[in-house]
Amino acid sequence: MNDAFSRLSSKDLRLIANSLRSGRLTLPATPLQIGRIFQGDVCTPLAAKLTELSAIGFSAEQVAVLIDSVIQDRELFRNSDPTGIDFVTSGPEAPGISNRDTSVVVREMFAHAKQSVTVIGYAVYQGQKVFEALAERMDSKPKLQVELFLNISRGDGDTTKSEILVSRYVERFKSHQWPKGSRLPIVYYDPRSVSDDTPIRSSLHAKCVVVDESDVFVSSANFTEAGQERNIEVGLRLDNAWLARKLVEHYKKMAETGQFRRAI
Repeated sequence: MNDAFSRLSSKDLRLIANSLRSGRLTLPATPLQIGRIFQGDVCTPLAAKLTELSAIGFSAEQVAVLIDSVIQDRELFRNSDPTGIDFVTSGPEAPGISNRDTSVVVREMFAHAKQSVTVIGYAVYQGQKVFEALAERMDSKPKLQVELFLNISRGDGDTTKSEILVSRYVERFKSHQWPKGSRLPIVYYDPRSVSDDTPIRSSLHAKCVVVDESDVFVSSANFTEAGQERNIEVGLRLDNAWLARKLVEHYKKMAETGQFRRAI
């Protein structure tokens, strides 16, 4: 539909449909009315489109149903993708393009895990919210195996002993980054990042989630509220058992050979 509707994201289309149903937006619509709902250069063409539909007899509910159909068509097109790959983003939606939201995808993967979850991440902040669905799943499935490979860093000029840095990180993780009262996951870190005598240190910068060694999500998004919801991030979710197993095996082998150490 090459008109005002196609220029809107699915999120904005839902907002218009809900506004029509609630009476917040009435027909025939004006740019001023639409401008009270959201900002953008589409207000005038959208008002013209809604007025056009009203002129040929569409009621507010019928326009809302039409908008629902546009959103459903987008979802059907996405789901018909033969590659089995989902394009996942954080931040604002691009007009006319329907992608999966990072926070939604991560919660969905955590909530449906049956056997194992492997998380690889750089920054964790407000983790009690980010990992809420995972902690709940762990509590409901006692046999669910969860391993987190996380970055522990040493600030420039910090001469604190490595074991103290790790201990402090563990305490912060338990008290601030993991839902209180829930079973703890296994947590690994790269000892090079906090080494006492290494002049140039490394960082664990990857961001991945693997569930049941079949469902893979690789993203630029950190495990923070900003990374999951607000920042502009891009990721791919794949239903690919071969890739999932290779990714998990890579990190497990590094842990087995001491390249990662267990912190929790």
